[in-house]
Amino acid sequence: MVIVTQLRFNFVAIMAQYSIKDVEVLSGVKAHTLRIWEQRYHFLKPERTNTNIRYYTDEQLKRLLNISLLNRHGFKISKIAGMSEDDVTREVLTLSELTQSADDLLDALTKAMIEFDEKRFETVLSKAIMKLGFMQAFSELVFPFMIRTGVLWATGTVRPAQEHFVSNLVRRKLCVAIDNQYVDHTPDTKKFVLFLPEGETHELLLLFTEYMLRANNHEVAYLGNSVPFDDVTFVNNTFRPDYLVTYFTLAMPDSSLQEYIDKLASSFPQINILVGGVQIELQKPQLPDNVTIVNGISQLITAIK
Repeated sequence: MVIVTQLRFNFVAIMAQYSIKDVEVLSGVKAHTLRIWEQRYHFLKPERTNTNIRYYTDEQLKRLLNISLLNRHGFKISKIAGMSEDDVTREVLTLSELTQSADDLLDALTKAMIEFDEKRFETVLSKAIMKLGFMQAFSELVFPFMIRTGVLWATGTVRPAQEHFVSNLVRRKLCVAIDNQYVDHTPDTKKFVLFLPEGETHELLLLFTEYMLRANNHEVAYLGNSVPFDDVTFVNNTFRPDYLVTYFTLAMPDSSLQEYIDKLASSFPQINILVGGVQIELQKPQLPDNVTIVNGISQLITAIK
């Protein structure tokens, strides 16, 4: 117990530092607008490194998220600048009860991530699901949020612990939703194998794909992340799927991605192979005849139909 407490203390003691570009991604406030606000109203005072590079702390980022929310809802910046911290918080809480815009929800999820506030994260996400429905909430809120988080995780601004924290909360929601689905087999029901190649660990999109396929009454064999190629072959010989679906998120040499796709296509020539992910967009590999790119759920459904 003593060791755990000490580790927690050391982790909390390390304050995050956000560059102006990081803050721009997280808050949606353009860098030049932020500089104008700082110069005119002085309600945000960035810190400086030893080399005179500006950065923002967690507290400053949370304050900016509150200011951004009020500004989106008609509060003039000059008025916000004259408000006390308590006044700002009170108005934000009022707006949080009355509004459910995507930007507001994104800001709320971001603050919950920064503070490791599981209750807040669950509340915001549950309200969004109740209002929009599960599929729309994930398409319009959760995945834009995870993309925002992923950008900062890749640059080292968001700590791996923060990214893992929210990813596990989202994963839990998806798993519960999938567990409650039932597939009623019809002549239109197809069979899918979902997997990520060895080394790939970011499976939220793969889980959401499973949810979408089951919602459209298709049968799924979900293998998860970092699956050896031999296991894909074994499942194919047993399960006999109509489709294979996989995503490429982590950076890999151009030749390795192309070679993997070619190997998939040649090993399973009678199967429709659907691929997606940021590496497909960046590297633009040549696609064999039985391979189709799906960057988004709408493209996935179109490809199936």
